[in-house]
Amino acid sequence: MVFELNPHQIRVLGCLVEKQLTTPDYYPLTLSALVTACNQKSNREPVMQLDEQDVLDAITELQKLYLVREKNQAGARVVKYEHKLSDTLTKQFDFSQNELGVLAVLFLRGPQTAGEIRTRTTRMCNFDSLDAVDETLKSLAENTGQAYVQSLARQPGRREIRYIHLFSPVDEEALAEVAVQTNTSKASNNELELLRNEVNALREEMDELKSLVNELIEK
Repeated sequence: MVFELNPHQIRVLGCLVEKQLTTPDYYPLTLSALVTACNQKSNREPVMQLDEQDVLDAITELQKLYLVREKNQAGARVVKYEHKLSDTLTKQFDFSQNELGVLAVLFLRGPQTAGEIRTRTTRMCNFDSLDAVDETLKSLAENTGQAYVQSLARQPGRREIRYIHLFSPVDEEALAEVAVQTNTSKASNNELELLRNEVNALREEMDELKSLVNELIEK
């Protein structure tokens, strides 16, 4: 099955996976909790501002694709939602915890290197080495019948390959634009660091000159 999920649907699915792995005591999620998770400012790229209707619309479409379902819990007063990427009777999907961790990061933060994935999945799963990340990425990319991730062409000036999920159509132009913005941001940060170093050097020279002047005055 080829997925063509939109950004709202990816955000909802990613939040459900993330919260199952990081805060299992509070999972499945209510609509209110899911909206809050979608609009988090940390660990989200890009940051979104979804309202309840946006999230409900995404849930409806995800339910049609058997990716999300309502969870009926005894004594619960409100409807809760959970993803169906693992632990399901139908076994449509049965991703391991490590695979879910990788997918969650790719859903919520976009293209990532293996090193970034290892760092950003520490609360969701345990990768004891980059080789373990590579093995999981390989498993997701070479899954029997369908690939769920793929690698991107290495960008000029970058040593590491980035990976993306395949639950949405791949927009090469958008990815290229993001890469340009990222590189521009890094260049700006480098320029700022150089300016800071120059200012610090000037301050040190001024301090030395003040000391010399004070010594001359005392003489």
